[in-house]
Amino acid sequence: MRIGYACLTVGVPNTELKTCLLKNVTDEKLTELIKHNLNALENMIDYNINNRVELFRISSSLIPFGSNPVNRIIWWEVFEKQLKKIAKKIAKSGMRVSMHPGQYTVLNSPDEKIVSNAIADLNYHARIMDSLGLGPENKIILHVGGVYNDKKQAIKRFLKNYDGLDETVKKRLVIENDDKSYTISDVVIIGKALDIPVVFDNLHHKVNPCDTNQPDTYWIDICKTTWKSQDGNQKIHYSQQNLEKKTGSHSKTIAITAFMAFYEAIKDRDLDIMLEVKDKNLSAIKCINCTIGEKEINQLEHEWSKYKYAVLERSPLDYLEIRKLLNNKERYPCIEFYNLIETSFQKETTIGNSINVAQHIWGYFRTLALPSEKKYFLKLLDQYEKGEASIKKVKKNLWKMTVKYDQTYLLDSYYYVII
Repeated sequence: MRIGYACLTVGVPNTELKTCLLKNVTDEKLTELIKHNLNALENMIDYNINNRVELFRISSSLIPFGSNPVNRIIWWEVFEKQLKKIAKKIAKSGMRVSMHPGQYTVLNSPDEKIVSNAIADLNYHARIMDSLGLGPENKIILHVGGVYNDKKQAIKRFLKNYDGLDETVKKRLVIENDDKSYTISDVVIIGKALDIPVVFDNLHHKVNPCDTNQPDTYWIDICKTTWKSQDGNQKIHYSQQNLEKKTGSHSKTIAITAFMAFYEAIKDRDLDIMLEVKDKNLSAIKCINCTIGEKEINQLEHEWSKYKYAVLERSPLDYLEIRKLLNNKERYPCIEFYNLIETSFQKETTIGNSINVAQHIWGYFRTLALPSEKKYFLKLLDQYEKGEASIKKVKKNLWKMTVKYDQTYLLDSYYYVII
């Protein structure tokens, strides 16, 4: 069973994707952006390999305006060497890759222009997958689309328009239930009619159920019947509700106790689990660490470096409790460790704690920073204390210093990034 995350790698330098406004597009600008984004993708792949993440969704934004005629760059040829280098890393690691076109890629729209754009976008996604030398088990996930006041006709349009797709798209396309229009039962019927795999999304099913009497495992097993050997392991999406936002919104992090209850129900199945969550790789590694066979306390020590300042800022008592937990080298208290972190994140920060933590981190730069950098940091801290600047501004400054001076051991992803 592989557990992965989607599109962005949180708290890792040189993995940010870039784009530009349509009005600013030039061949030179696009070439520059594509080069940057492919470098970022390679850094993401390296990170995944180093952290045992074997399931990853590549962002649709990899090639800016990839399906728009404004992009005239033959990027798969111009960047062939770099694409092959990335492809080699993916293949050697055994990583499974996917892509997921956005909400505007609608194959069953009654508007022919929208359908035409959707087909172009699917071809673009397939081009990326093919350029990376990926087999058919590396999928493109798509929602069925809208209802347009007549679900039967909308489904007929989807079936018809699917028939017109290029074979490079068809061999990769899988469909997924959504949170508004198409239940898992609807999607299974469509998937079987087209003989293509179906992805079960647990949160979408919870929001838009077809049968509340059956557990998730029932529908996961039904979806399993749509997956053939050439499609690879059955793949599902897992997410949790953000209680502070509208129904269907993904949580900031995966609550480990709830995930482990879900995992226990499915662990004997041959599944790959794509997490859809705001903190991306951080939750993926959390879930991997709690489900792997080989468990070492050093893994949690490494994880602690990503969270410790964020915890200290919120709860010095939880900070001390976690340190005590990790001092016992004879145990692997993974779930307890993450539960304590999650508990601390429910607590409010104080100005005093925030200033103390910021000053502590700054201490690592005292012999490195320029006088002007020190002056600016102290100015920010003073403005924050007076209510004239946000702690977010202080943290961004510390993040910039951490990257500039290559103090990678200070990369506390939650303190700097999840703010």
